[in-house]
Amino acid sequence: MAERTTRPGGPRRGRPDHRPRPAGGPRDHGAGPRDGAGLSTALRDMHGASYGRYKSLTGTWNFDGFDLEVLRVQPDPYAPASRCEIRVHPGTAELPPELHSTPVRARALAGFLVRAAAHRLRDSGLRVDAGGQQVLDRSACQLSSDGGVRLRLGIDLPGRGRSIDGHAAERALCRRVPDVVEAALRHATADQTRMREFVESVEDTDALREALTGRDLVAFVADGAVLPRRSGVDERPLPDAVPFSSPESMRVSITVPNRGEITGMGIGPGITLVVGGGFHGKSTLLRALENGVYDHVPGDGRELVVSRPDSVKVRAEDGRRVHRVDVSAFVGHLPTGADTADFSTDNASGSTSQAAAIVESVEAGAGVLLVDEDTAATNLMIRDARMQALVAKESEPLTPFVDLIRPLSRSLGVSTVLVMGGSGDYMDVADRVVMMDAYQAREVTEQARQLARTPTGRHQEADGFPPVRHRVPDPASIPVERPKVRARGTDALTLGESTVELRAVEQLVDPSQVTGIGLALVTCTRNGLLDGTRTVAEVLEAFEERVAEQGVAAVDARFAGDFAVPRRFELAAALNRLRVLRVASFRD
Repeated sequence: MAERTTRPGGPRRGRPDHRPRPAGGPRDHGAGPRDGAGLSTALRDMHGASYGRYKSLTGTWNFDGFDLEVLRVQPDPYAPASRCEIRVHPGTAELPPELHSTPVRARALAGFLVRAAAHRLRDSGLRVDAGGQQVLDRSACQLSSDGGVRLRLGIDLPGRGRSIDGHAAERALCRRVPDVVEAALRHATADQTRMREFVESVEDTDALREALTGRDLVAFVADGAVLPRRSGVDERPLPDAVPFSSPESMRVSITVPNRGEITGMGIGPGITLVVGGGFHGKSTLLRALENGVYDHVPGDGRELVVSRPDSVKVRAEDGRRVHRVDVSAFVGHLPTGADTADFSTDNASGSTSQAAAIVESVEAGAGVLLVDEDTAATNLMIRDARMQALVAKESEPLTPFVDLIRPLSRSLGVSTVLVMGGSGDYMDVADRVVMMDAYQAREVTEQARQLARTPTGRHQEADGFPPVRHRVPDPASIPVERPKVRARGTDALTLGESTVELRAVEQLVDPSQVTGIGLALVTCTRNGLLDGTRTVAEVLEAFEERVAEQGVAAVDARFAGDFAVPRRFELAAALNRLRVLRVASFRD
């Protein structure tokens, strides 16, 4: 799996080249003309010189209509790639103001441009972090308020052994870069129809998501949406998949700015149970809702599948660290006598890890929980009548989720969408039941209620859910002294000497989000947002406010590499899984 190694707070400096220059070797180009012709001459003159001479390229080179800044030069051919930034002047880009007139439209337009640039740069040795099916706020491409474009690139500066291949470097920087500016970053030469469709599609998705609260919905799945993916490693839509069709009883209509009125299944607050046979589409529907917190590229099939922004997927996660979390709602007592209202372990079981994940998500501000029985701890989900009869409650520390899901909704206003094919006891607490049958959705709430009228002999084990105990993290436990940040795909984050396992954080969709999480944790600590007095929720709130004001700079203003702005919930998940985290105190 690809790794990304970064250091927050600015570019990493290469080693200076102190070796004497051979007679007749390249001159110092720092004093020459800093324009496109000067860069071309400099690279040709460097051909065959020691690789360290590339260092003299650092700085800005002025081309016709854009600037190219060399931000970081790799010290040798085997080091992480060099970093460059293209800044296209507004008069060159000529992007229509209405296409970037709002933050949503600007993010969408940047998403279109970065993908166009990545397509143009294929097989060039220049790399752009364009991402996949989701349209994220990325450092790789940003728009200024006046319509200028900033595009960041990675390049392995060409070498032959440890000497410079100046001719190949000249082709990459002086020919391919102007080509991508001309062909991909200018409105006049772009596919203008696709550009507008991309922006309007993302705007519609965002408007649809914003409409959920006013319509008293937690999620919406449009008629005609394509939910199945090609495979577990290919997020593109499955060809010839059955398009989604809403049950008539749950069909609602919502008007969005560009498509107009659309229809689909509206999921209301409370408890929604998704049932059906194996391989009939239950988990596929839930995965679409997990991804409904993001906007998608046109043609993805899920452009009009949206969930409330505060939706969080939770699951069991054997072996994770849990630090000072109040799991007393789920774990009443332990044989060891440990205080479950202030629970810590370095090796959580499936049940305690899922209990902690639920409490941590609510602490971080989650208003909707997404749960799939396939990834849940069975003993935390249900204790049926026979097991209740065999094992007395005094001998069972765990209170199952089936008895807490309703109090969680009633007391804290937290809704749940739950995939369940193995226990009918959840019919007793469901507000609505959706059956997936050969990827077709049917509402079967009334049939489920009829069945629930037949007593099973099971009795409820809880009737309330305690208020959230807010934790205050200790800033001294976050490494900030030039820590190395490394994203191992979406599976793990290395922050300093610590590795944060993120495989179970299933709403992470891009390695650049993982890099953004590492940078954000360091920035929040350095800038005093995480200061030892704020709770986790207050830190997250302050971070979101900074992002709204500053954009990607709120994550790291000087970092030269690629990252995406993370959601507050994945940022909290990484903080909670940081094995060196210390919690200083609680605040109720």
